Amino acid sequence: MKRYSHFSEVDWAHWNPTERATLMFVIRDGQVLLIHKKKGLGAGKINGPGGRLDPGETPRQAAIREVQEELVVTPTGVREAGELMFQFVDGFSIHGYVFTATGIEGEPQETGEAIPLWTPLDQIPFDRMWEDDRVWIPLMLAGTPFHGRFLFDGDKMLEYRLEKG
Repeated sequence: MKRYSHFSEVDWAHWNPTERATLMFVIRDGQVLLIHKKKGLGAGKINGPGGRLDPGETPRQAAIREVQEELVVTPTGVREAGELMFQFVDGFSIHGYVFTATGIEGEPQETGEAIPLWTPLDQIPFDRMWEDDRVWIPLMLAGTPFHGRFLFDGDKMLEYRLEKG
């Protein structure tokens, strides 16, 4: 795998991610459903539920399945919100698809993967999340489509570009 030290070294036009994954944010009654991630990439951080796409799965199907697996609920009113491209300096990369939902069927439950956290929209704990979240989550909450490209060294965000629309 090629290693990167600067954003400009990444050939974003021909970028091919190591993995594709999703994030889903259920937003209702002035709150957003977040999780405390128990294992995998980002373990210990607060994030939206989500995970890797299975072969043959669309991003939307994967996003719904991941919420079902992590919180034992089914999101409703699902819509696309944006896309995120993450390049890590060690060569690992993820293409992320972000979705929002207006509701859920069932009550969120803790699983081996996640602890559910209903969080007021004005109290999102960005200090316990990935650094890029504070950049694009405000656009998502405003209903503004976005496309972001990020360079990370482990947990540290080195550079980014964020486009609206």
